[in-house]
Amino acid sequence: MDEHTESTDRGVGLTLLFGALAVLSAGVMAVGAPAETAAWGFAAAVAFGCLSVVAAHRYWA
Repeated sequence: MDEHTESTDRGVGLTLLFGALAVLSAGVMAVGAPAETAAWGFAAAVAFGCLSVVAAHRYWA
């Protein structure tokens, strides 16, 4: 039997989106004057970086 697989660019798009958000969050971390703002920027950068890797592994076949 012939199986039909559907190809989408969802993995590429999500990976780029979360990567861009991680870079922006790292920028917040770099310019965040108070320590708390820098800490939230770091936390967001790590979270978006992890989501970028997960999106690449999950959707990018």
